[in-house]
Amino acid sequence: MSGQGTDGRGTGGRATGGRWIERWEPEDETFWHAGGGERIARRNLWFSVLAEHIGFSVWSLWSVMVLFMGPAYGVDPAGKFFLIATATLVGAVIRIPYTFAVARFGGRNWTVVSALLLLLPTGLAYAVMAPGTSYGTFVLVAALTGVGGGNFASSMTNINAFFPLRKKGWALGLNAGGGNIGVPVVQLVGLLVIGTAGALHPRLVLGVYLPLIVVAALCAALFMDNLAPVRNDTGAVREAVRSRHTWIMAFLYVGTFGSFIGYGFAFGLVLQTQFGRTPLQAAALTFIGPLLGSLVRPVGGALADRHGGARITLATFAVMAVAAAVVLYASVVESLGIFLVGFIALFALSGLGNGSTYKMIPAIFLTHGHGAGLAGEAAEAYGRRLSGAAMGLIGAVGALGGLGINLAFRESFRAVGSGTGAFVAFLVFYAVCMGVTWAVYLRRPAAVAPVPDTVPGGAPEVTVAVEA
Repeated sequence: MSGQGTDGRGTGGRATGGRWIERWEPEDETFWHAGGGERIARRNLWFSVLAEHIGFSVWSLWSVMVLFMGPAYGVDPAGKFFLIATATLVGAVIRIPYTFAVARFGGRNWTVVSALLLLLPTGLAYAVMAPGTSYGTFVLVAALTGVGGGNFASSMTNINAFFPLRKKGWALGLNAGGGNIGVPVVQLVGLLVIGTAGALHPRLVLGVYLPLIVVAALCAALFMDNLAPVRNDTGAVREAVRSRHTWIMAFLYVGTFGSFIGYGFAFGLVLQTQFGRTPLQAAALTFIGPLLGSLVRPVGGALADRHGGARITLATFAVMAVAAAVVLYASVVESLGIFLVGFIALFALSGLGNGSTYKMIPAIFLTHGHGAGLAGEAAEAYGRRLSGAAMGLIGAVGALGGLGINLAFRESFRAVGSGTGAFVAFLVFYAVCMGVTWAVYLRRPAAVAPVPDTVPGGAPEVTVAVEA
């Protein structure tokens, strides 16, 4: 497509063939409102959410497929946990190259490609999902579903470039939340199939998603755009890697997003294995936690805007530790009711923490811009560069928390026949996250001046006690 205008049809920036937009200046109020920038950004956001949503559903397919794997498949609970752990691992690692793909190929182009890649694991799962298939084949197909996890990183990077600083919190929260909801939606599809056709027809779930993948890719091709000004900033990446705050925030994100995705993958299998639920009974409960966790993610960001990201994150980890203790108690006394209350609370709290931790990142790097002697726009530009580079790394490492959760469940069921040992480990981990959050971002030694309460654009308060 060629012509003038931010979308190649209007009078704002210039676009060249192939839906490439050459000029994109969202911080310019005239460009944003009169030039059509807001309209173009919102259109790209909606179709990015669609593609990312389908990606999350494919990534979490095996949280549903294992519910269909009865005795005829010959896979024990430890083997099933390993399948979902494999999908989690690949989805976390692949986030790093996906983060850089947007600048290399264009946001619209990569959304099309990454959506079409989902056909491979979904189609293969459709072909092999039957008793008699070797366990190694299941592991391979589960690993390939990890490409759906990479869609989050590229989608967030792409949408981050479309919106001005003052709108990023809303846009990124909506993009992330809409993607996260892909987890409970695929589980609802699984519930519908089990409830109507029975637990012997897993291919019906896969058959639903194959055409949806094509629709998502087609919509991206027709309605999304590439931003020519977006470039990979390797210098910012190197600086973000050297900053200890990148890795501290990645550790905290392991506790929030890692919990969300790990529990989302494992919840139904735990209900089946530890509490003897049938596939239908497990599927009827599995989606509730991920749905709540997805819906409250923007609430976590809003609370961080109002009260400070570090404060909300600290409070979230404190209550997560309490919820983990409730789940531990329920596991010991074998109370399904108490277990459900505690586990669903963990989902909701992890969603709140997802929002608050992501809102901390820009403020941390803005603070270091001021600490380096920068001021005004220079400090803000530094904060944007570094936080943008750090987010990809933080997102990738955080997703590895899901791997840790599923491996912890696998080892706990192998060792003691229940998830009790895993719940002890989770409780201790949340307590450590509380200590790190307080020590690094809330402690106020006399020698350290407090940083600004807010960042332009609505970023949260963060107190940095130690230089990066």
